[in-house]
Formats: sequence, structure tokens, C-alpha cells
Amino acid sequence: MPLEMNRDVFITCAVTGSGSTQDRSPHVPRSPKEIAESAIAAARAGAAVVHCHVRDPETGKPSRDRALYREVTERIRDSDTDVVLNLTAGMGGDLMFDGTEKMGAMAASSDMIGAEERVAHVVECRPELCTLDCGTMNFNEADYVMVNTPGMLRDMATRMAASGVRIEIEAFDTGHLWLAKQLASEGVIPDPVLVQLCMGVPWGAPDDLNTFLAMVNNVPKDWNWSAFALGRHQMAYVAASVLAGGNVRVGLEDNLWLDKGVLATNAQLVERAAGIITGLGARVIGPDEVRKRLKVEKRAPLSA
Repeated sequence: MPLEMNRDVFITCAVTGSGSTQDRSPHVPRSPKEIAESAIAAARAGAAVVHCHVRDPETGKPSRDRALYREVTERIRDSDTDVVLNLTAGMGGDLMFDGTEKMGAMAASSDMIGAEERVAHVVECRPELCTLDCGTMNFNEADYVMVNTPGMLRDMATRMAASGVRIEIEAFDTGHLWLAKQLASEGVIPDPVLVQLCMGVPWGAPDDLNTFLAMVNNVPKDWNWSAFALGRHQMAYVAASVLAGGNVRVGLEDNLWLDKGVLATNAQLVERAAGIITGLGARVIGPDEVRKRLKVEKRAPLSA
């Protein structure tokens, strides 16, 4: 493919995620106050978009509590720092099994809910963006399947679009892009379409460059796209994404380290990414330009 470098790049910071990182770094935020403060610091460092999960403030484990989402989004909105809000809708499709001889029933640790409940916090909090994981896949942790059937995705996407939020597709493999293109062609995912290419998440698309370019070449030319990779390859993929024509995502959801042996904060990861982007001769754009590009507006939450 020819070099089609993106000269106007936005940075997304994935602030905390839902993985088991809460006890691996003191910088992984847990409470709504900590998540909001970390998101605001990332925005001040150059992130135009903050992608937010919530966690139980006591244990750090992932949560779907709407009150926690409400507090995070209100704290960010009430700050003097502008940033595009992006909430996950990936929770509630976690299918677990208790060994290979008990496949007729899901384990008690599973978290499986319906489409309405999966998007309820998005409808209530009214962010500019929310994610839609466009496929089912085996996941890294134990016998865990991330479940997103075509019917579930159509239902969730329809509810998201009706609420006025812009959908960010998360594609973990080429088949996820295939399904996303089908949903977009049906109008289930409205224009302008935004997709995040998720590289190196076991067992999705590996983070080698051949696979990455296969993913990039399957993104329609009129879509907006961004990409990230996990761990030590996070910053390498900042450069790769910009050079291939995309935007970038960094943050503690995907990587805990700034340098070997040095644990990062979200703001430090954003600052490092911004330095790479400007070093390549591109420009880091802010939230207003992102809103114009994606045709979204800041909105207030639904009344309590």
C-alpha cells in the first residue's frame, strides 16, 4: 500500500479498562473521582477523546453500575477541561465455563445481559461516543468467550443510534470488520463511521504489521479509524497508525509501562504519543475538531 500519512491526528486515551490490572500498578484509577481525574489529566496532555470503563471503588474489579458512570461523566463535564467522552458498551457479554466437561451451562462468573441493559448507561449519560465490539471471540483470560452475536449487535447499535451517540466500532479481527461493513451498509451503524483497530489482543488479530495492514486495507476509505496495540508495542503502533493514515489510542487499559521498569500514568502515555505524532510531522488535533469530523455535539445527561 502507498504511504498515506495522517497529518491531523487525534489521540484517544483508554483510561482504565476492565482487565485485571487494578493490582499491577498504583496508577490504574478505580473510583469515579480517580477515573475522572486521570481522564482530565490525559486531556490536558493532549488527548481529544477519553474512553472510559468504571470499576468497583473498593476492589478495582470491572463494574456496570450506572451510578458510577454518571459520576465519572459528570465530574469530567464539570471540569474546566474539554474532551470528547467515549463510554464502553462492551460489558455484559462475558461467557465463562467451569472446565471442558461442563459446557452445557455457563459458569457463575459469567456476566450475560440483554441489549437494553448493555446500553442503559450510554442512553442515560449521553456521551458523544460509545464502543460496539463487532464480533464474538475467545479471550485471553481462562475459558472466556466475549459474546457479540449479529442479532445482539444490531439491537445494541439501533439503540445507540436512537440515543444520538456516535458508534465507535471495535474490531479485533478481520471478520469483525466484515460484519461492521455489513451493519454500516444496512444503515444500522450510521455515517460517519468510526472504527478502532484492536491489535494484539489474544485471541484476535496479532500485532504484526502484515496483519495490521490487512486490517487497514479492509477499512473503507470514507471511514474514520484509529488503532492500538497492547503492552510494549503501544508506542510503536502510534507511529504505525499515523503512517498508515489513522489516529491513535494509548492508555492504561492497554499498557501499564512508560519505559522498562517505569510504570506510566495516562497523561504520560498521552504526552509520549503526542511527541511521536509531532515528531513525524503531523499535528495533534483537539476535541472541537474531532466533534466536527465525527458530526457530534456535547450533550447533557438525562435528568435523574
